[in-house]
Amino acid sequence: MEERGVNHLEAEGVAPDFREKHDRLRRETLANIRKLQRKFTIELLAAALFLLLSIAALSDFAFFPSFNENIRAVLGSPPSVNMISSVLLLYIFSAILLILSRMMSGSGKYGGIGHVGYLAGFYFFYHFSGKLPENFWAVFAAGATVLGLEGYHLWIYCSEEIEREREVLAFLAGRPAGQ
Repeated sequence: MEERGVNHLEAEGVAPDFREKHDRLRRETLANIRKLQRKFTIELLAAALFLLLSIAALSDFAFFPSFNENIRAVLGSPPSVNMISSVLLLYIFSAILLILSRMMSGSGKYGGIGHVGYLAGFYFFYHFSGKLPENFWAVFAAGATVLGLEGYHLWIYCSEEIEREREVLAFLAGRPAGQ
């Protein structure tokens, strides 16, 4: 592909200045494709991090040392389970609306790591209240839904953008876009 594009320009007697711009645009296009691929990979890593966190939460964080009474006294009493659950519902609906609005606007923004942070907070609040085993699946389902929708959004966005970049590469190589 690279040689064909350069040979194509040389065969037509294109000026060296134009070739430099052509090569620079080609390098930028390839860099954009790599950037888009990395963007989606980071989102997958956020999902993997959530799964690891969920595995730890499934055992109620049994392999971490418990806080002693002095630290618990400093932290105070945990919020009620009803309050945590209400905030979890508010978070789910807000996150889904935010993702859907980004999908509709065609935005490439994403918040995978941020979502994992919020979900970790819910796991920890339920853990401190002593009700994590009863509420684990609620947080897990919320996380799977939010991160799944976020991943789908980013996959669609990155796929479309990569296809546009490949069309630019095809144009630069002097081929029709479908080849």
